[in-house]
Amino acid sequence: MSDFAEFRVKGREALLTGRATYDRVMVEGARRWGAAAVLRPEGEVVERMAELAATVPAAGHWVHGAPALHVTLRSLEPYRTRIPPDDPLRRSYGDALAEAADGLPPARVRLSGVSPHHGGVLVGAHPEDDALTALRKRFVHGLESRGVRDLEHGRVRDRWYVSLVHFAAPLTNPAEIVEWCDAHAGADFGMAVLPTAEIVQFVHTGTGIRVDSLEIAPLTG
Repeated sequence: MSDFAEFRVKGREALLTGRATYDRVMVEGARRWGAAAVLRPEGEVVERMAELAATVPAAGHWVHGAPALHVTLRSLEPYRTRIPPDDPLRRSYGDALAEAADGLPPARVRLSGVSPHHGGVLVGAHPEDDALTALRKRFVHGLESRGVRDLEHGRVRDRWYVSLVHFAAPLTNPAEIVEWCDAHAGADFGMAVLPTAEIVQFVHTGTGIRVDSLEIAPLTG
C-alpha cells in the first residue's frame, strides 16, 4: 500500500501550485466516469463521511452524498449514456464480478485520513484483510478469460480510497481547500464493511453525481 502521507504532500502541492484539475459533465465516449466496478461501504461510517463532506468549502463542485460514496475496484470503459440489461459487455462485467466474489467474505477497511489531490478531496480506505486485493485479482482474471479489456489496461491499484469531492470547475480557493484538508488530515471515521461489489453507471444530476447499480455481486463467503 502506497504511503498516504506522501500522497497528501503531493496533493497539497498540486493545489497550491495551480495544478488542480476538474471534471466536466460526461459526454458519450469520454474517458472518465464510464461504467465501473465498485464497493459501497455501509453503516454509520458512511453518514459521518457525508456529513464531513458537506462542510468542504467547495461550492459549485461535486460534493458526494452518502449513496455516492464508494471504493473503486476497476474502471471499465469510456462513458456511455445508456447501458441496457442485454448489453454484451454489461453481461460480461456482471458474470466476471459474480465469479470473482463467489466465496469471498465482505471486505473490511478502516476509513481514515483526509487528503487533497489534484482533482478533489478523498478519504483513505485502509484494508484490514486481503478481500479487496483478492477480489480485484479474480475480477481482472474473469474479464481476461472473457476477452474483455478494461479501461485500466493491467494497472494494479496500490491505493484504495473514497472520494468526498470532485472538482467540477477551475479551482478558485486552493489555499482554503488545503487548509480544510489539513484540519481533517487525522480524521478517523472507523471500520467499514464492504459487503457487495457492483457494476455501476455514474449519472450527472445537474449538481453532482448519482451512482446507479447495474449488476450486483454479494460477498457472502
